Amino acid sequence: MKRIVAAATLSLGATPALAHLDPAQHGSFAAGLSHPVFGLDHILAMVAVGLWAALLGGRAIWALPASFVGVMVAGFALAVLGVSLPMVEPVVLLSVLALGLAVALSLRLPVGAAAGIVGVFALFHGHAHGGELGTAAALTFGAGFAVSTALLHGAGVAIAVAAGRALTGSKLVQGLGWATAAFGAWAVIAG
Repeated sequence: MKRIVAAATLSLGATPALAHLDPAQHGSFAAGLSHPVFGLDHILAMVAVGLWAALLGGRAIWALPASFVGVMVAGFALAVLGVSLPMVEPVVLLSVLALGLAVALSLRLPVGAAAGIVGVFALFHGHAHGGELGTAAALTFGAGFAVSTALLHGAGVAIAVAAGRALTGSKLVQGLGWATAAFGAWAVIAG
């Protein structure tokens, strides 16, 4: 219990946009690969996509992650090209809350609608990554964070599948959704 309290305390002290490193450090595939895992907001949103995809099952298992990665790359390209989007960071934080709620409530939507929701949030996540890039090499960095994002989605699917084998699997996945939504609510309020 002490570890949980310590982890929660440390999480509350973290800033929501830790994934955005100094642009001078960007550019390599490795920098792109590591970029999403340095921001709790990005980790939670991307894992939640995988959790929600697994809860929906069937085509959603590949459609939601594919939608996120594809549209995220488009958002990244827009940022690199200098096209601005309004309220990028607030929408990134809102995505944590919304995707967490989708998992917590086991929200059942048609695959196309769920992929569309995921895609809207992905556009802003990608733009946030591209907006922080500066003058670094966009292609290698973008490829790295696309792979990292797909791996985080896969982790979410794997967690949900593993939890589904336990007797209380759906409760565990929903609990992860509630924890994600709680962090998202805190981040939206604090942000």
